[in-house]
Amino acid sequence: MKTVFKFVAVGALAMALAPSAEAAKYKVMDVKGGGSVKGKVSLGGAKAQSKSYTISKNPEVCGSGNRDVPFVRANGDALLDAVVYLDKVKEGKSFPSGTKKITMDQAKCAFAPYLSVMQNGGELEAVNSDPVLHNIHTYELIGRARRTVMNVSQPEKGNIVKKKIKLRKGTAMKVECDAHDFMHAFVFVAKNPYYAVVGKDGGFEIKDVPPGKYTIKVFHGVLGEKKGTVEVKGGGAATVNLAY
Repeated sequence: MKTVFKFVAVGALAMALAPSAEAAKYKVMDVKGGGSVKGKVSLGGAKAQSKSYTISKNPEVCGSGNRDVPFVRANGDALLDAVVYLDKVKEGKSFPSGTKKITMDQAKCAFAPYLSVMQNGGELEAVNSDPVLHNIHTYELIGRARRTVMNVSQPEKGNIVKKKIKLRKGTAMKVECDAHDFMHAFVFVAKNPYYAVVGKDGGFEIKDVPPGKYTIKVFHGVLGEKKGTVEVKGGGAATVNLAY
């Protein structure tokens, strides 16, 4: 079964007013006769974007001149740095190992990795590997609005801070450094394990999906979210190609 969607952007107001019940606890259970969803995410009408920042402080660590930050990356027509997920799945397979706690490093005045995925209710560990002050500031993204989740100064090399992340309405966080305006990253905060980060060809696959009809969404830190629907049949594979 193959379905092609040209998605409609999720309205900022609708997301802001989304019920907190979405964050209800996910239940792990055995999945029998599950199916899969696979496909590709493409740019569609969107374009690759980057922004140039002047490095005005700590050149001995951050470098000199300008730094170009590629906010929208593509490989041909394939969109990169995107996460495809099934929305509001209440029960099913367990979360992948390594999503309960993630580490974000700040090295040479850059966040690594640029895109992370963690389990909602998990722990974010931020490490300062630079001999300069960083101030990690994370924001829950709620449509076009954003809310501070974490705002911590890390003045010395080797500083480590840990924070439990529990998002109520949003599905991701923007990460910035208040000391260096050219430092940017994103964290997708999964409320269920039915997600996939796109590959270099824009491809994705979500496995062990209980049979049923689902809302499928794609998240990108700059382009926002799009949505559609997909039906998964027991033992079957549904193909959904997503486009901005």
